[in-house]
Amino acid sequence: MTTLALIALGVAAVAPLALAAPRSPRWMSQWAAPIVVALALAVAELAASATTPVTGFALAATLVLCVAAAATGGAPLVLAAFRIARRQPDAGSDQRPDAGPLRGGRIIGLLERAAVAASILAGWPEGIAVVLAVKGLARYPELREPHASEQFIIGTFASVLWAIAVCGTGRALIT
Repeated sequence: MTTLALIALGVAAVAPLALAAPRSPRWMSQWAAPIVVALALAVAELAASATTPVTGFALAATLVLCVAAAATGGAPLVLAAFRIARRQPDAGSDQRPDAGPLRGGRIIGLLERAAVAASILAGWPEGIAVVLAVKGLARYPELREPHASEQFIIGTFASVLWAIAVCGTGRALIT
């Protein structure tokens, strides 16, 4: 079961990269990637809950794959959350947000998820507060633009929740 959990974590880490290839159909990168990533994490969690604590190479692989799956696997889920949010009618507004006012969000999100995962796996959950405080302070001047605060909140919550879910699988393998 440990091997299955590690393979599923690997799939969650690599699937967004494979399904977002330039020659892939648009629907594949938009909806297949989040579905595959979520299913891979579910398989990893089920397998991790039915195994004994890992040691040695499996422990190192667990830590690396958890950080990788948290960092890369969260991107398609954040984009899916944005697509779902755009479909919701705003209270009293017919405008739909465009691509968004916040630039560099993909790289920041990748780093944010990696830092959250590393802090949780290191047993330092306070690190999440540090990461979110730094991100909030750095983005503060941009949050006054239209739809920026909504994009910031949706992206941050989706990223952090994904990283925490992946680390739950990692903790299940470790303990």
